Amino acid sequence: MTPDPNHLGEGAEVLCIGSELLLGNILNSNARWLAEALAALGIPHFRQTVVGDNSQRLQEAVREASRRCRLLVTTGGLGPTTDDLTTQAVADCFGQPLELREDVLATVMARYKARGQSIPASNRKQALLPKGATVIPNPTGTAPGMIWEPRPGFVILTFPGVPTELHAMWRQTAVPWLQERSYGRGVVLSRILRFWGASESRLAEAAAAELAQTNPTVAPYAGTGEVKLRITACAETSQGAEALIAPTQARLMKLGGSNCYGCDEDSLASVVLNLLTERQQTVATAESCTGGGIAAALTAVPGSSVVVLGGIVAYANAVKHRLLGVSTADLERHGAVSEPVAKAMAAGARHRLGADWGVAVTGIAGPGGGSISKPVGLVVLAVSSGQGTVAVTGRFGASRGRHWIQAVSVGASLDLLRRQLLGLGLENTWG
Repeated sequence: MTPDPNHLGEGAEVLCIGSELLLGNILNSNARWLAEALAALGIPHFRQTVVGDNSQRLQEAVREASRRCRLLVTTGGLGPTTDDLTTQAVADCFGQPLELREDVLATVMARYKARGQSIPASNRKQALLPKGATVIPNPTGTAPGMIWEPRPGFVILTFPGVPTELHAMWRQTAVPWLQERSYGRGVVLSRILRFWGASESRLAEAAAAELAQTNPTVAPYAGTGEVKLRITACAETSQGAEALIAPTQARLMKLGGSNCYGCDEDSLASVVLNLLTERQQTVATAESCTGGGIAAALTAVPGSSVVVLGGIVAYANAVKHRLLGVSTADLERHGAVSEPVAKAMAAGARHRLGADWGVAVTGIAGPGGGSISKPVGLVVLAVSSGQGTVAVTGRFGASRGRHWIQAVSVGASLDLLRRQLLGLGLENTWG
């Protein structure tokens, strides 16, 4: 069945292509990213579909979408291999042969020449496009996309599956093209507020009035120790949407108090690093149960080398004693998972590495190693500065497993450091 040429669809759909998505080999992050990108342009987005590398099923998905929507955005299947079927399948849906685009071929050849290589024969297929298609240049890869209107009222935009390539091509070509043709219905803007130390249910209960709003809307999301509140507003302009969001954001931040640590792309690590940078201070880490997770979170943030001096992963008691200066008496009397040992680890990291701040964690991540007095999920955190050393104990439970305990321990450690940097005291709200 061919697409109905008299039907004009509404809104947009996203079609992600690749058997690796159906097999669970990779996470389909493109669908989420495109959903946010379409919302930012005010383009209604009604459906997402995933199909494998099968021409027949791919064509069926395109035909179905063409009867429902005005704009179809696809990702994946634009590479040079035999399982990259998107362009051919889309063209076959509308009975359109492919033609060689010499300009596209020249671009692909130049990309290989710059690497000192000749273009493989298989890559020539990337220069085949339906007649009348507009090329979406790929600034970082060899697979171009296309903008093609196979019939009036229905447009297909194709992109590679590599996220970095998709993002660059979307911003550079797709956004201006869609805006020039007024695809959006105003502007949909979202702001995400991030909280550590407040449960989703308690935060939702406190923000009941805001959750009942219609424009902007507020929706809670629980993560690994973190809760997010997404505020979404729709208006004719970005300024109008910002004006709708601002008062709701202010009320929610007041409700969250010190538990609200940032918004949008902020992370506990980036917030801590910003605070340390403002003070021109440094930090060192000492970790047992997290195996370097705190240091990894900090150093994942660009510019962290100015602030992070280093870290010590000290699982064995002998290493805690030798490298961090933890006394054997404390280890024997209190055990490795205890506040005296956590304090000594934090102070030891600070002194041994010459940092302004030391942050430490020791705990039982499981699945074994727990006892009645010290069960799996028991974690002790400590922060040391020139003003002294503090420690708090949390019980994260064993039910969610080792990786969850480790991840929450990293976040809780960074949050404790954040609170100490801001002079917020020792509210043990996360335990």
